Amino acid sequence: MEIYLVGGAVRDTLLGLPVKDRDWVVVGASPQQLVDRGFVPVGKDFPVFLHPASKEEYALARTERNSAPGYKGFTVHAAPDVTLEQDLARRDLTINAMAVSRQQLAADGSFDPASVTLDDPYHGQRDLQRRVLRHVTDAFHDDPVRILRVARFAARFDDFRVADETLALMRSMVANGEVDALVAERVWQELARGLMEDTPSRMLQVLADCDALAHLLPELTGTPAEAGSAVQLGARLIDEAACEQAPLSVRFASLCRAVADPPRIAALCARLRAPNDCRDLALLAARENAAIDDSGDRDAAGLVALIERCDALRKPARFHELLQVCAIGAIVDARIGADAYPPLRRLHTALAAAQAVPTDAIARREMAAGRSGPAVGAAIHAARVEAVAAVSAA
Repeated sequence: MEIYLVGGAVRDTLLGLPVKDRDWVVVGASPQQLVDRGFVPVGKDFPVFLHPASKEEYALARTERNSAPGYKGFTVHAAPDVTLEQDLARRDLTINAMAVSRQQLAADGSFDPASVTLDDPYHGQRDLQRRVLRHVTDAFHDDPVRILRVARFAARFDDFRVADETLALMRSMVANGEVDALVAERVWQELARGLMEDTPSRMLQVLADCDALAHLLPELTGTPAEAGSAVQLGARLIDEAACEQAPLSVRFASLCRAVADPPRIAALCARLRAPNDCRDLALLAARENAAIDDSGDRDAAGLVALIERCDALRKPARFHELLQVCAIGAIVDARIGADAYPPLRRLHTALAAAQAVPTDAIARREMAAGRSGPAVGAAIHAARVEAVAAVSAA
């Protein structure tokens, strides 16, 4: 039995980047041998085990053969006779197909690149040095998720280029309809991870370069006449959101601003099965962006109406994210500087004043006077308007 550190941990160590997770491959072992050593099986489709102490994932070396369209159309073979090179051959990119034997590692799993011998049958280290994203073998075309992964890695490593032959292979996969077989959950998973990289626009660019963007985000590409400008706007918006280190919901809502049309945004969210927080913020921003931008012209009553319409009193965190989405749009439109979006301070102050209104006390007072229902709500609303007017005049 031989154990190897593989994939991203090897790549990131060679790049001098921090290692977030470690993946291990076990060669020459059976599932029972790992169970006998205390490993806990967790894989359903292929043999993956959790280390009894570290809880890191250890997978038996395996090969994969495409058996049907889409991500799950694979036949997996895991056995003691599968070699390390065969296991590395099934990986997506050469930079992710390198390994270091455990005997060469420190106790914490780290290693010094200058003092180890890499198992690198597909020249991943060379591609790291050349800053190239290149597929390992033609088996790449068996899994259309890899198109999204290449685009995501381009967003992470923005000084890397996609190899010409890899881009050509991706285009052929798109032309053959492979992308259309992807399930929404996998598309969203990779899209979300790409949006959280430092240069998410690179993901859009690579998807456009291989003709996949129109299949995966048709609401963004729209008609041929508007596609280029919408994609360019979306790219600028998500890069600005990344500069602001915004959360995923804000980055996705910023991308959706390039779609603009609420029904198309709703269709996009439904098709991707976007999480509720991402969907709700995107739709709220589409509906209220103009009102937020123009809030400087509103009096206290108008501000309270806007706050209530956005459900900001119940969901203040989402309201703050809404303001961030609107500020990002204003920055990209070159209307303001990074810290000078006028509605931010005014609406934050107005919300704080409205939140400070003692609604329970007002409700008890109104009910004691024989009022209920709409009359109580009207009294609370009037108190909020008064409180916002007071801070606006200060």
